[in-house]
Amino acid sequence: MPESAQSKQILTMEMNESAASVSFGKKNDCYIKRSVAMLLTILFVSSLVATGLLVYYLAPDVNQTSNNYRGRGLEPAKGDATMVVDAENRNGKGVGIVKQTYDNQRQFYHAHLQQPLTKGRRYVLSMKFTGYLNDQLHGFYRSSYKDATEKERWLAVTQFQPTDARRAFPCFDEPAMKATFEVFLARETDMSAISNMPKINTWPVEGQQGWIWDHFNTSVPMSTYLVAFLVSDFSSKEVTTQNGVSFRTWARETAINQANYSLEIGSKILTFFEDYFRIPYPLPKQDMVAIPDFAAGAMENWGLITYRETAMLYDPKVSSAYNKQWVAIVVAHELAHQWFGNLVTPEWWTDLWLNEGFASFMGYVGTNHAEPKWQMMEQFIVIDLHKVFRLDCLESSHPISIPVGHPDEINEIFDTISYSKGASIIWMMKFFLTEATFRKGLTNYLNTRVYANAEQDDLWDFLTQAAHQDLTLAKDVTVKTIMDTWTLQMGYPVVKVTRSADGTSATVTQERFLLRKDANSTDTHVYRWWVPLSYTTQATADFSKTAPSRWLSKTDSKITIQSLPDSRQWVIFNVQETGYYRVNYDENNWKLLIEHLKVDHTTIHVNNRAQLIDDALNLAQAGQLSYSLPLDLAAYLKRETSYTPWATALDNLKYIHKLFSRTGAYGALKDFMLSLLESLYKSVGFQDSPADPHIDQHKRVKMLKWACKLGNEDCVTQSVSLFKQWMMNPKSDSIISPNLKDVVYCTAIAAGKNKEWEFAWNQYLNSNVGSEKSRILKALGCSKKIWILSRYLEMAFIEASGIRKQDVVQVFESVALNDVGRDMAWTYLRDQWHNITDYMGGGLYTLPRMIKSATDGMSKELQLDELKKFQSAKKDHLRTAKRAIAQAIERTQNNIEWMNKNGPVIIQWLADNGYSSELRSN
Repeated sequence: MPESAQSKQILTMEMNESAASVSFGKKNDCYIKRSVAMLLTILFVSSLVATGLLVYYLAPDVNQTSNNYRGRGLEPAKGDATMVVDAENRNGKGVGIVKQTYDNQRQFYHAHLQQPLTKGRRYVLSMKFTGYLNDQLHGFYRSSYKDATEKERWLAVTQFQPTDARRAFPCFDEPAMKATFEVFLARETDMSAISNMPKINTWPVEGQQGWIWDHFNTSVPMSTYLVAFLVSDFSSKEVTTQNGVSFRTWARETAINQANYSLEIGSKILTFFEDYFRIPYPLPKQDMVAIPDFAAGAMENWGLITYRETAMLYDPKVSSAYNKQWVAIVVAHELAHQWFGNLVTPEWWTDLWLNEGFASFMGYVGTNHAEPKWQMMEQFIVIDLHKVFRLDCLESSHPISIPVGHPDEINEIFDTISYSKGASIIWMMKFFLTEATFRKGLTNYLNTRVYANAEQDDLWDFLTQAAHQDLTLAKDVTVKTIMDTWTLQMGYPVVKVTRSADGTSATVTQERFLLRKDANSTDTHVYRWWVPLSYTTQATADFSKTAPSRWLSKTDSKITIQSLPDSRQWVIFNVQETGYYRVNYDENNWKLLIEHLKVDHTTIHVNNRAQLIDDALNLAQAGQLSYSLPLDLAAYLKRETSYTPWATALDNLKYIHKLFSRTGAYGALKDFMLSLLESLYKSVGFQDSPADPHIDQHKRVKMLKWACKLGNEDCVTQSVSLFKQWMMNPKSDSIISPNLKDVVYCTAIAAGKNKEWEFAWNQYLNSNVGSEKSRILKALGCSKKIWILSRYLEMAFIEASGIRKQDVVQVFESVALNDVGRDMAWTYLRDQWHNITDYMGGGLYTLPRMIKSATDGMSKELQLDELKKFQSAKKDHLRTAKRAIAQAIERTQNNIEWMNKNGPVIIQWLADNGYSSELRSN
């Protein structure tokens, strides 16, 4: 242990800028032994949480120390003293502290000691510490709601991930420093307290009438960010799982019946994951709580999962099929974390994707088990794979495994790359390893690293061992060799398949797929991947063989594939789109596919139909195909009835729609899109049919949103009519079907005036259902009246407006994604940046989402200049939005070049196909 000239040591902790927040970080100058760190963490949580965290708005001062935990080394320090004592001789003199200093930039607290500590001995650090309840939705914070009598009720809850446990109690706030935690909470007798573990004892608080202490069992070893506690007056429901786990859901008393669905599927999915991972759930209970104010979607605290209300509560009379699916996916995601993230935790936030990527993927697996008719693995293609493709093709993307240090950097990587790309490469890995090998490797990894930490290389080792045992991977190839190419470099390849003149062979190459290659880029990295190649042909049309037939390795510049059919028959690569890559073909193969789709599209797997649409439109956007080809391909959609291809097509055409919406050619594009939708509209209809298959309900909603947006007369008329009927009978929940509410609300408010807007606002205020409140907030941003949108934006950032802080981003996005509100939202964001960041507190997702929505449709040089000036002016104040603003600049550059290059091509294609934008005089 290094020693200074004065023979003093420094005990180093992390300290937030607020004197009330203490924490620890991954720094090389932390001179205290890990075993000591664990002991300190245990003792801090045991004593300091117990002595008065509930002090602000919720409780009077609690200064008494209960006899129930005196004499166990849990007493708080006397007065303001900070002490270091030998854990084996606590009555001894102890080690004096010369001075205490704080490093605000690195969030470190330093205790300068009078003498060296002895290696191998345990020490206890005691200090007086006060943690304040805050309103920033992180750390230990307060939330409120109105009960059935309109009385305001308060609660206190934690949100510690990634680096906010330090706001509540002194700790080594790093994922690798696991400890056991013993929690004590003081509360009023008319409230309840829950934590990670079951409650084991309760006794009165001395000198505080009406107050009691709750003592919770000691936890299993876990990271600080998973510690959780809640004090509230919530109601609960409980079941016992097949394997004997007590499973409870908690919510406001007036909303507890909305927790029935999450209770039902949650207990089912927990048991399923025990079987899937072949590891029993390690805790005796699992609580899930719906919080009125919650910044993220949910948080996987071990044994006490917290949710935004929309992610856990479901009312079949009010909530839509999408709301129900969202609850199922989020519940499955968080329960998967109980193994992947909680039981085995990444060593550092660099490997956050191990947490979030696996939980995202397993969210689909778990939901597919609970709701097997929902076609969740098909939906994965649209919801995650295609979504992240659109981000990971930017030069400003980032590797999935990325070094981070400062909390702002950590917060930045809670993004689409970590979640959706993580899930997508795991989806790919499962297919090239096979399901059985994949599960064997996971189970061995979890069992070996139980209650400990790991890096991605640890997982690769266990998967490699399983693959070599099962002969699913060649002995001279490891999972690390393959997967490092997907996790340590950003982006993904486009695989080019060029067939010979007779068609019987093909040359296959790869290159990084970029929407736009910056001629001034300083990136000299050579991007190559290990690509699993699977393919089928028109003659066989066998889409069941998803295992790779060949590998395109990182060192291969090209390979040749033989034994293909002649040039009159197509080939399709990337069967069921199981690989994380795009495919481009020679012109003849593309034409064969287009013609086949027009004649008999059903012989091509639905995932590959979606893939062809997604690849073709994005290859055209990147300038690798002429737009005439994907537009010709899209014509087959008039015969398509499946959800996945339609959703893919509309999500991609949205880009063209967005950039054309303010041009003279918009009318022609609108007519083309309406013509594509015409047959689907007639077959699906406006009237909702809740008895229809779940995926068909999704299809109807997706189609109607676009039909009304594009001005389909019947869609708009019926929406406005239903909304008017609702205005005449506002207490009815049967006039508008839950599935149709999104489209009806938005369409009617867009067509209406202030009367319709204020009616919807009042319905928002009076609703008791989280999904309904969220839907109305989104619809209120659909107004076409500038003054209404301006008022709405201002309301979003006013504390007492009725808009919860957790919903501010949704309100902002609703205005920003409205053609009328787009410029207004950007101007507001630019001019009010400091006020916004002060009000919102930085957050994981807040600022990047605002940047993305406000800049998504920018396509002018003047807008690009504004973005660059904003980046320069605010460079020291961007906080978690640094990467988001860089991506916005790149997207805007792409949009400008796209309009110049492709606008005329699309206009000409539309004209050639009967959708002219020109007016003709007599």
